[in-house]
Amino acid sequence: MISLFRPGRGLIAPLMILGTAAALTATVASAQNLDAGKSPEKLFADGCATCHRSPRGLAKGRFSLTLSWFLKDHYATSSDSAKALAAYLESVDAPPPRAAAKPGAKPSKSAPRPPKPVQSH
Repeated sequence: MISLFRPGRGLIAPLMILGTAAALTATVASAQNLDAGKSPEKLFADGCATCHRSPRGLAKGRFSLTLSWFLKDHYATSSDSAKALAAYLESVDAPPPRAAAKPGAKPSKSAPRPPKPVQSH
């Protein structure tokens, strides 16, 4: 008996093209940025505040690049949100700017004083 339907080389190529197209479409459809449009404060509140009470001290003087890489690898959904969160963490860790000395203000207690004169007997 001779079969009229014989899967051969002519069927493999279209099936491979169809499978590749389906895989690419599924990949593109599932790629969504859930953090898009959120402020860094909102990103911290949504993702970090459950474990960290405050954003202070989390940057710990790290370089911005390494901090954003760490956040991207472990917590953020995109490199843009990781960079924004890293910048926010660095901004809250920055020491407050020193106030300019006011004219007529008392000198600070840490100002150097001249030594006391030595008394001889």
